[in-house]
Amino acid sequence: MFFNSITFVIFFSIFFILYWIINNKLDVNFRNIFILLSSYFFYGWWDWRFLSLIFISSISDYSLGLIIYKTKKQKHSKYLLILSILINLSILAFFKYFNFFLDSLNYIIETNNCNTSY
Repeated sequence: MFFNSITFVIFFSIFFILYWIINNKLDVNFRNIFILLSSYFFYGWWDWRFLSLIFISSISDYSLGLIIYKTKKQKHSKYLLILSILINLSILAFFKYFNFFLDSLNYIIETNNCNTSY
């Protein structure tokens, strides 16, 4: 689902209306669950095979957030926050750049093989 498609306009319109209905009648936990499930739906519409990535990110961030909330020492909280950021950046870096480095490595290997085959 692209942001400039009619499908997105319909999705966003339905989401926006439902959110404001929920906002006035239900508690904040239900609203947060609604936003989370809507995000999963939106991400899954693009490619359902990558939903595990957003699940991993959500679960790790939520879990680390709870631990940070319960942690008494500020130094430990900072380390946990850094861990959360590293988890998310690692997922992003792996899926964004893995093929780039793999293709570069293959090119280097093929180039070396061509030069040594004389």
